[in-house]
Amino acid sequence: MTDPYVTMTLSAAGLTGLAMVTAAGLAGWRGWLQLKRSELDRGQVADVMPAGAGARIEIADLRERIRKLEAIAAGVEL
Repeated sequence: MTDPYVTMTLSAAGLTGLAMVTAAGLAGWRGWLQLKRSELDRGQVADVMPAGAGARIEIADLRERIRKLEAIAAGVEL
């Protein structure tokens, strides 16, 4: 009922389109990685490593969360 050439043409076109989308995604991923590497080289990682009093507050908050999670895991009521 369907011509095998039509099926092969549609399959080839679909595969070509998928390859193009994959190549574009890979290029974007490599660009993003290069951006992050350049930020690390310049020392612009403020969102990863906060400095000052805010960092101490954030660390204290994380310690409190860990303590609560350990208590929950041990079955202790808070």
